[in-house]
Amino acid sequence: MTTTLRPAGPEQRGQDGARTRGYTVCVNGRPVGSVRIDAEPHGGPGRIDTLTIDEPDRRRGRGTVAALAAEEVLRQWGCTRVLVSVPDEAEYALRLVTALGYTETNRTLHKVLPPDAGPRELPPGSTLRELSAQDRAEWLARQRADFVAALTAAGVPVAHAESHAAASYAQALPGGSPAPGSRLLALDHDGSTVGRLWLHTAPGPGWVQAVEVPAPHRGHGHGRTLMLAAEAACHAAGTTAVGLNVFTTNAVALRLYASLGYRVTMRQLWKPLA
Repeated sequence: MTTTLRPAGPEQRGQDGARTRGYTVCVNGRPVGSVRIDAEPHGGPGRIDTLTIDEPDRRRGRGTVAALAAEEVLRQWGCTRVLVSVPDEAEYALRLVTALGYTETNRTLHKVLPPDAGPRELPPGSTLRELSAQDRAEWLARQRADFVAALTAAGVPVAHAESHAAASYAQALPGGSPAPGSRLLALDHDGSTVGRLWLHTAPGPGWVQAVEVPAPHRGHGHGRTLMLAAEAACHAAGTTAVGLNVFTTNAVALRLYASLGYRVTMRQLWKPLA
């Protein structure tokens, strides 16, 4: 039995150099599934997307061979690393990519807001306020630097990490100001700023862009206070759910989100293409 990839259509190229193509997974010429691969421009990573094997042919190694063949195409395209996103409930797919040497870097979490997710009384001595322009600029610059550092620690080349951060922040902060539906908040406690929150409330599901509690103020529940404030703000804006991304190295944050009822919906993994 020989498993191969057969082009399902012409390769598509963007003006910026991005590439994408769909393939049919075949066994001795018989279609048994499909896969799409993408490559970001300028030496960015490749991605294996929507790899599916038909039910009668599953658990026979078809998916493994198809993934390895897709990796080889990405190598030929000049990619030096490959990314995959695996739904949390796809246990077999997660075992497959782990066996192929992929490393989990971050998770997407989601929470459906309860009906009583409205404003809650803050702990004694705590107040929420909008970030001042100066505080906002300094904090966002630090957040961007930390984001680049986290990406490079996960194996992303520095140039690509900086390019990705620049594009992400330009979209979220057009002209240097938060996009409509976004809020930047500070949590003060007994006269000191103990945390900051960057939140997208609308349109669509709420999204926590960033939440930070400086090291000297951790362990006092301020992160929980900020997350509850985020949920209340989303509830007030008419959204019914909140999501966020968290790096798997942040064990403290993972425990906090789990205690608040957030569940993993997607796992992101990567692998170098030597």
